[in-house]
Amino acid sequence: MFDSLSGSLQKIFKNLRGYGKLSERNIKDAMREVRMALLEADVNYEVVRDFIGRVREQCMGEEVLESVTPGQQVVKRIHDELVRLLGEHRKDFDLNARPATLLLLGLHGAGKTTTAGKLAMRWKKEGRKVVLVACDIRRPAAVDQLQVLGRQVGVDVIAPQKGETVPALGRRARAETERAGADVVIYDSGGRFQIDTELVEELKQLKDAIEPRNVALVVDAAIGQESVHVAESFHEAIGLTGLILTKLDGDARGGAALSIQHVTGCPILLVGVGERPEDLEPFHPDRMASRILGMGDVVSLVEKAQSVVDEDTMVRMEERLRRNAFNFEDFLMQIEQMEKMGPLENLLEMLPGGVDIPEQAKQQLGADSGREWGRAKAIIQSMTPHERRNPLIIKGRRRERIARGSGTDVRAVNDLLKRLEQMKRMTKQMKKMEKRLRRSRN
Repeated sequence: MFDSLSGSLQKIFKNLRGYGKLSERNIKDAMREVRMALLEADVNYEVVRDFIGRVREQCMGEEVLESVTPGQQVVKRIHDELVRLLGEHRKDFDLNARPATLLLLGLHGAGKTTTAGKLAMRWKKEGRKVVLVACDIRRPAAVDQLQVLGRQVGVDVIAPQKGETVPALGRRARAETERAGADVVIYDSGGRFQIDTELVEELKQLKDAIEPRNVALVVDAAIGQESVHVAESFHEAIGLTGLILTKLDGDARGGAALSIQHVTGCPILLVGVGERPEDLEPFHPDRMASRILGMGDVVSLVEKAQSVVDEDTMVRMEERLRRNAFNFEDFLMQIEQMEKMGPLENLLEMLPGGVDIPEQAKQQLGADSGREWGRAKAIIQSMTPHERRNPLIIKGRRRERIARGSGTDVRAVNDLLKRLEQMKRMTKQMKKMEKRLRRSRN
């Protein structure tokens, strides 16, 4: 989402780093270019004005003008102000009460019900007993959608009874979840295409009935500055404790994410970066600022890897590689672990310099890797268990059968067999190098 803004800022920083010493004129020119980049990214005008004013004031100081690395000093000031703009510190839900309650608000199409399912899965994985409450009784199939999500995640869903009003459903759900000893209760409220008096009154009554500690607005980041107006209206009418931005993986300009916290005063708690249940990430202002400035976000990348990759499985595969016992069953597990990390183009954005890779190239790399993993999986899954464990027996007719079963050709099967042998040869060479190093030390 921030590719365009990041690219513009990188060009500005490159010019600044080219100066051995900065003048006030250089800084004014750079700040004008930063202002244009932010406005083109659809950042709120008043937010841009305040942001540029603070950065310019800091950069005009002697510490920057007389610095040995003035360009780096300007980048640091912009980074610090971006962190401040995005909320400074990571904020989270208040889950101290039992049950902890969360009222989700949002307009139609923002992804509110999907987000409820993602949150339920997230907290269930943490060992909490989660219950979903279907309070969207007007949108066709909204209750059914939440029930389907509840079954997929493995949590209970409280649905409305015939003729039951939303506040009455809230009171009943509150009593039932307290008796059942739930840890977290998520109320998926109704939405509209726009905020109206009827919606506001219904939400106020529901809030009074359940007295939630958390009231979070799910906002579609792709609708630009309109999302800021939506957040302001909901905050003024209902009162919010936090925001969840969805569709940050889209191609919108991203200005909403940079404006919404500053304008509303409500912290961004989570961001949605895809359709998968696990594509809901904690929002860290400092990490997001680093990604926007092209510095990457290696910490989040490591955390993502730790959350989706099974450590015991990886240790076991490493041991099998060392013993030269790695086979296609291990290869298949390795592919599945990689797929859990998400699309390659999203991972590249977390690496320092990833923003410099053209968007088209990132998408092509992602598509190519996805096709390659898919083809490899199809080939391995077309093998018998005996063949997977004993790749050496896969000869002529077996290769032809596997190619037909996977919808590929014999050459693709041959290539995969060669890759497995290459991995084994590389492991042997590494073991020999380790032995030589040990001998040289002795």
